[in-house]
Amino acid sequence: MQKNFFLLLVIGIAFSCNTSSDKSTFKPDNADTSKPVYAYTIKYPDNWETGSSKNTAIALSALKAFENNKLDESIGFFADSVDWKEDYVDRKLSKDSLKAIFVSSWKDRASLKVDMHDFESVISKDKKEEYVTLWYTEINTDKKGKMDSVAIINDLKISNGKIVSLDEAIRHFPVKK
Repeated sequence: MQKNFFLLLVIGIAFSCNTSSDKSTFKPDNADTSKPVYAYTIKYPDNWETGSSKNTAIALSALKAFENNKLDESIGFFADSVDWKEDYVDRKLSKDSLKAIFVSSWKDRASLKVDMHDFESVISKDKKEEYVTLWYTEINTDKKGKMDSVAIINDLKISNGKIVSLDEAIRHFPVKK
């Protein structure tokens, strides 16, 4: 048994040694610095950089307060005027109108649980636009005990520490049979 262990040890050491004296020929797979050719063109390609973690905290705090039915706290993270976009909706709302929508959404809801999948803050290269994107599943229980869930992507535009735009995309899950 000891002879086999010694033989395996010698073989392992031999294979782990790099006998090549020219290490300058190694190039990682991501060494290609040429620009890709995109199938579509846009006015400002590759326009975004990593944004502020403070903006991420604002977006997450607004959602967490909404999840906990602390609507006044949630509304506090929004500007006085908010662009709201979702399926069939594209309008500018006052903070009071947005709060009324939030209150109405809780009318038949007993509880809400957010299962956060990911989030990212970005800023445009010219530093004029900042967004936080949230990817999560929202699990709702109505007052009769029925549960439902949807996948949501929120793009929140943030300016001067306030949410000025909320663009929401929702995907309903197939009904289980």
